[in-house]
Amino acid sequence: MTAYPTHPGTRPRPAAPPPALVVVAHGSRDPRALATALRLLERVRALRPGLPVHLGHIELNAPLLPGTLDELAASGAGSAVLVPLLFGRGHHVTRDIPDAAAAAPLPTRVADPLGAHPLLVDALHARLTEAGWQAPRGAEERRRSAVVLAAAGSRAPASRADTERIAALLAARLGVPVVPAYASAAAPTVSDAVRALTARGRTRVAVASCFTAPGRFAAECARAAPGTVSGPLGTHPAMARLLLHRYDQALRTAASVAGPAALATA
Repeated sequence: MTAYPTHPGTRPRPAAPPPALVVVAHGSRDPRALATALRLLERVRALRPGLPVHLGHIELNAPLLPGTLDELAASGAGSAVLVPLLFGRGHHVTRDIPDAAAAAPLPTRVADPLGAHPLLVDALHARLTEAGWQAPRGAEERRRSAVVLAAAGSRAPASRADTERIAALLAARLGVPVVPAYASAAAPTVSDAVRALTARGRTRVAVASCFTAPGRFAAECARAAPGTVSGPLGTHPAMARLLLHRYDQALRTAASVAGPAALATA
């Protein structure tokens, strides 16, 4: 194939910037939640220099997601990928975030929630270890050991199924039973799960917190723990890698969702 020289005086066009990654957090009245989300975004930026990384909240905290999308459009961003900082397919993931994407003034894709993934299990396992969890020593201690996976909870069956899959992956990693429990909207509660395990002879019970940041639900579940309880997953490095994985996955598989303003100017 013949190579043709570049015409004198012309410059190659700069590569188009990648779609912005918008991390979609729930929002919390606890100021530590916003601080945690901002630190997590810094980890993401450090892993992927040059990728525009932004934050949008569903409620309770600024910036709210619609405002973030409006600012991206006003700045000339070409498109965005919304990555939920949420674990399962509850109402926020299936309705609120897609609705915001459909109303956005720029082409927008919606990624999967964090969900059941080995990177999430890495973070859960690490936080349990930091809190003092040790692998059972011998068959007898294994028979007495179990973990309760504490999650926010949802009325959506798909969300509960996601939590159950996370629990199954964590159980495979730890080698002991892991029982899902919820802070609201679903059963059992953490207290109920602990009591049920204890009644079956599982007297060495730890609680793994499946929360992204400190807040009311995380605190309530921690108070129900009989002993070892891990902290929120927060800024664990695996969380930043998982956000980027969902972003990349969305770029490969998801169709763009153009908001009304984008469609009007197309």
